[in-house]
Amino acid sequence: MTNVPVTDDEFREELRDWIADHLVGQFADHRGVGGPADDTAWEVRLEWERLLARDKWLNASWPVEYGGRGATPRQELIFHIEHAAAGGPYWCGVQGRDLFGPTLLEFGTAEQKARFLPEITGVREFWGQGFSEPEAGSDLAGLRTTAVLDGHEWVINGQKIWMTFGAHADWVYVLCRTNREVSKHKGISMLLVPVDQPGVDVRTIRNIAGGREFAEVFFTDARTSAEHVVGAVDGGWSVVMGTLGNERAGATVLPFQAAFEREMRKLIELATERGLTCDPVVRQKLAKAWGGLRIMQLSNDRMLQTVLHGGHPGPESSVNKLYWANWHRDVGELMVDLLGADALVVGEGYHLHPMQHTFLNSRAETIYGGANEIQRNIVGERVLGLPKEPS
Repeated sequence: MTNVPVTDDEFREELRDWIADHLVGQFADHRGVGGPADDTAWEVRLEWERLLARDKWLNASWPVEYGGRGATPRQELIFHIEHAAAGGPYWCGVQGRDLFGPTLLEFGTAEQKARFLPEITGVREFWGQGFSEPEAGSDLAGLRTTAVLDGHEWVINGQKIWMTFGAHADWVYVLCRTNREVSKHKGISMLLVPVDQPGVDVRTIRNIAGGREFAEVFFTDARTSAEHVVGAVDGGWSVVMGTLGNERAGATVLPFQAAFEREMRKLIELATERGLTCDPVVRQKLAKAWGGLRIMQLSNDRMLQTVLHGGHPGPESSVNKLYWANWHRDVGELMVDLLGADALVVGEGYHLHPMQHTFLNSRAETIYGGANEIQRNIVGERVLGLPKEPS
């Protein structure tokens, strides 16, 4: 269906009926599986995503010509809430759908939108994010990957790392140094680079939990069309700030939040089954974790209201990122504490208990999407008005 229901209630009712009819079989067996940085059950999730795409649920608020329904932002939010509440498998195209797509909608040319957005919504092309670099750390403006214009093409050389789902990417949106004569924030451009060419080498990285959702990519005289620049040449910094705002805010808030709620329920069940709730210290820790979850939910609701009213997530997205990442890391530690000796062993083939998986993966959450130190600088400078750190 491509026509937008008249009211939000009609949209929600149609969506709930659709989920009830389709979230069955192997999809029901994989409720809540996967996430923005988790490649578990990839093929099942991919099939689920294609089903959503077929019936026009993905990117519902995008214009019809780009594969959406032309729905309202509120109806798009309703989709995310209902999908997360039902525990639908998390989609594979997060980089294109939730991060690059909204950036292209805002900054892209009409030709770029027509070329790339329908392929994203139709689950026909996947994207990787080429931002982080080994030598730059959390200083995104310190990137060294270069792009030089050669006739009608850009020639790209350099290395990117921590590209989520990079092994599945058909294209990479890459931050490149295109001007060395200006300040480091002003000489950056965002280029769109096809992966299937001799000058692009993608290598997966195995993480501490055994997953391979991350990759590093090497560019050696890789090429892309001169037209594949998002925004102005040398003006990529303002473009990337929009992408990072999406990454730290609405794009991942609801899936993470729904997963956290399920984890809290499982943690309380574990403590109850093992008789640990008789311990006043355990009860206090569980209450603190549950209270932290509620604070996070209320803070997320406030930020999403900003998005619904057409605003951009501002510095508050950094506050939220700091809060949930540190909260989840602490909850991961509480999980292994309550598992006790069971947390010290793994199953055959390095099979992890879900709480071991959460503990290990949560160690990275205070780094990716903006490290704690960077988020605190943003809050200090843009919210509290403190002087900038010396360069």
